[in-house]
Amino acid sequence: MAVRRLDPVLVDRIAAGEVVERPASAVKELVENALDAGAQRIEIVLEGGGRRLIRVVDDGAGMSPDDLGLAVERHATSKLPDGDLFNIATLGFRGEALPSIGAVARLSIATRGEGAPHGSAILVDAGLKHPVKPCALDRGTRVEVADLFFATPARLKFLRSDRAEAQAVADVVKRLAMAHPQVRFALAGEGAPSLDYPTPPGEGGPRLAARLGQVLGRDFVANCIAIDAEREEVGIAGFAGLPTFHQATAGSVHLFVNGRPVRDKLLIGAVKAAYADVVPHGRHPAVALFVSCPGRAVDVNVHPGKSEVRFREPGLVRGLVVGALKQALAEAGHRASNTVSARTLDALRPGGSGRSFPAFQAARPLAWDWRASPNAPDSPPGPGLAEIAQSAFAALAAPSADARADAAPEPDSVAAPLGAARAQLHETYIVSQTRDGIVIVDQHAAHERLVYERLKRERAASGVARQILLIPVVVDLDPVEADRLVDRAGLLAGLGLVVEPFGPGAVAVSEVPAALAGGDVAGLVRDLAESFAEWGGALSLEDRLDHVLATFACHHSVRAGRRLKPEEMNALLREMEATPFSGQCNHGRPTYVELKLADIERLFGRK
Repeated sequence: MAVRRLDPVLVDRIAAGEVVERPASAVKELVENALDAGAQRIEIVLEGGGRRLIRVVDDGAGMSPDDLGLAVERHATSKLPDGDLFNIATLGFRGEALPSIGAVARLSIATRGEGAPHGSAILVDAGLKHPVKPCALDRGTRVEVADLFFATPARLKFLRSDRAEAQAVADVVKRLAMAHPQVRFALAGEGAPSLDYPTPPGEGGPRLAARLGQVLGRDFVANCIAIDAEREEVGIAGFAGLPTFHQATAGSVHLFVNGRPVRDKLLIGAVKAAYADVVPHGRHPAVALFVSCPGRAVDVNVHPGKSEVRFREPGLVRGLVVGALKQALAEAGHRASNTVSARTLDALRPGGSGRSFPAFQAARPLAWDWRASPNAPDSPPGPGLAEIAQSAFAALAAPSADARADAAPEPDSVAAPLGAARAQLHETYIVSQTRDGIVIVDQHAAHERLVYERLKRERAASGVARQILLIPVVVDLDPVEADRLVDRAGLLAGLGLVVEPFGPGAVAVSEVPAALAGGDVAGLVRDLAESFAEWGGALSLEDRLDHVLATFACHHSVRAGRRLKPEEMNALLREMEATPFSGQCNHGRPTYVELKLADIERLFGRK
């Protein structure tokens, strides 16, 4: 078959598939154009999820009639004044968005620049460009995209429902709103969630925090840490959620480069690495990070949708992100998110419904038969009501606490963030009293994190201190597991655990880390052997070392079921307050729950 040159209109329609995949792609391009024009207010209206109509109105700089005629031509743009593709200072730059949209839909643009006597309008119908005409319009630009993909019907089959497409548009608007808190955004229309993000007052961090609260909700702002770091002209700012404020999907990770929302593998990997020690497996942190760098330090022209970037020095950027996040999380110390307490309070309410006690009473069925109750009095001559009441409290006569601090707590201890220990329940949970509430601590989870952080500090400083065992501990294993453990004897020795082969399918442990003296050595070795079988080649050396130390810490921690003295409980609380990441254990679970007195009173209907 002979080679032939394709029709220009067909070429435009093929190229449009790279830029305009769905209505959300078109909205993204049009809103970015409005932002580049200096708009302070952008309104988006949808019909049919954007399939029938997309209208974007802004109050930006507008265009002259000559510029409007060129704007719908292929590879025509005002965003590369010197033609330098390696120094992009705008959000849009390819010069393909408007002609690509016009090739597959009915595109109409009305615009008016500052000082112009009237507006100008143009229509592009399935690639057919009409002449520019005068129109009535205030300063700014109005773009309408009608009947998207009517010129390429095959693409309509790949669109989802109107509601799903409208939700995708809402996600685009949310990300752009986070990146540009100085601009007001509004979204409305059929099937679309109604969004209105007014410009928050203030500047810098406070304004950004307010915008993130508008988009991501108050819980995010209440449970995040400010990030601000810079290295060699590369800066990182934004907010990172506390480790216990983890989410179910990676959609909670919001990344921006020079004001451009991106889904960059390098940055996502850096965020995961920073949270690897503190977020449970299968969960994801909540972050909104903004990377700023010179235009020549990043290539934003590597993806048609501009969702990916390539840094000139990726190692520098990754190291900055990981270091800034880890430092901020460490400075947060023992702090845990308030959602942990909220979940606890909801679980304590009757039925876990989140209702107060009076509401629970109102919800009691009207046709209640007291004789069907398990606590109904016996038939005569059973006990009277007074005896019934006494028997109900008989179970409370025995002490529910394993250890109780009878002496009045020290005022300084009560004023501490985690309060003064008052009791140990079921030899597992420490209950402490604060100035305005109580704290419940899981002693094993808390001590596990403390031991882990202590071992990491020792390794970083001068190596983990060892202690020689008087009698080596011999551990029987599967021969394959024993060989796997012996192969990594050098790595373990560097962490204070000396392992040697002891015949077929057995190893002998002659030295252990000093911090783990008295621990379950055999159980530790068996767990390490199982962990080594799952490693594969994906983990870095640093991750492997941390994994081994975490296993060490888990086996040496104060176990559930061990009774603690009041001074031991208080010492644990004070060490938690001074130790980074102590709000969650090595597996990412919270180590304590704090309940405010006002919340407890509401549980009992006192407020």
